[in-house]
Amino acid sequence: MLNMHSLSRQVLGMLLLSLCAAVAPVSAAYPERPITLIVTYPPGGTADLVARLLAPEAGKDLGQNIVVENRGGAGGMIGGALVAKAAPDGYTIMLDAANHAQNPAVQPKMLFDTLKDFAPIVYVQRVPNILVVRADNEMKTVADLIRLGKQKDPLLYYASSGPGGAQHLAGVLFNALTGTHLEAVHYKGGSAGIMDVLSGQVTMMFSTIGVSLPHVQAGKLRVIAVGSDKRTAAFPDIPTIAETGVTGYASYEWNGIYAPAGTPAAIIQRLNQAFVNALKQPTVIARIGEFNGEIIASTPEELDLFRRAELEKWQRVAKQFNLQLPQ
Repeated sequence: MLNMHSLSRQVLGMLLLSLCAAVAPVSAAYPERPITLIVTYPPGGTADLVARLLAPEAGKDLGQNIVVENRGGAGGMIGGALVAKAAPDGYTIMLDAANHAQNPAVQPKMLFDTLKDFAPIVYVQRVPNILVVRADNEMKTVADLIRLGKQKDPLLYYASSGPGGAQHLAGVLFNALTGTHLEAVHYKGGSAGIMDVLSGQVTMMFSTIGVSLPHVQAGKLRVIAVGSDKRTAAFPDIPTIAETGVTGYASYEWNGIYAPAGTPAAIIQRLNQAFVNALKQPTVIARIGEFNGEIIASTPEELDLFRRAELEKWQRVAKQFNLQLPQ
């Protein structure tokens, strides 16, 4: 005959088994419906290109469609705020750019807490920004830009993909290091900005390679310098901005994928696996290579360490040069 103690243990064990049986299929079944991937910039730029390149491949791995939705504006904060408030269930995720770590340093009013509101999934890739002008522009070197940029009459204007974005801050940092007075003209994304460089409405752009490369190849734009810490394979004969004497200058666009904070670790790992596998596909490798992107394909933990280091770096730079966007 069972005593009450033994009976209680058996009942407790049966309850635990039933709970496990009820919970296990939920985790194993993810995802059960399509996933929305919010891109924090408008269509046409590098972030959008990377998202639309990865979504079909990662979707195959997951067995569900990944629907790309562009929510640009405010240097990525409009889309970011939307994802920060989304349910942490793995069905709304975000592909963001370098502004993820730059905004907290330069934006006077954040719409979310970058570190607390997002769970890292994967550091996707990085690509240097390049300084481009129209092919018929008289400016040919960084020294030319510094000489002309120190004049206030007339001011030199550069196109920006939006306030607080990597292309905007590339110019802000250049001003801080060289004493120039370059003035940003903000657009809704890099594609719109490069169109006005081509038309002559603005003089130049610190552009991502993906946006400007076709126009360089067509002979419509000229590359003056690259923003990376070393020369790029795409333009091996073009110097870096740092090489030309602007010591400490570096400007990259990079992309990471995130989920709302509180998303279960098992879902984060499943998403990481799917996107890392997507980044191993030959078609993806080839396409990212076309705009000189460097594939990273990190773990969630590696992306978290990287974004924290970037945030600290930009906070130091912002403090040193008193960089802050107007409210």
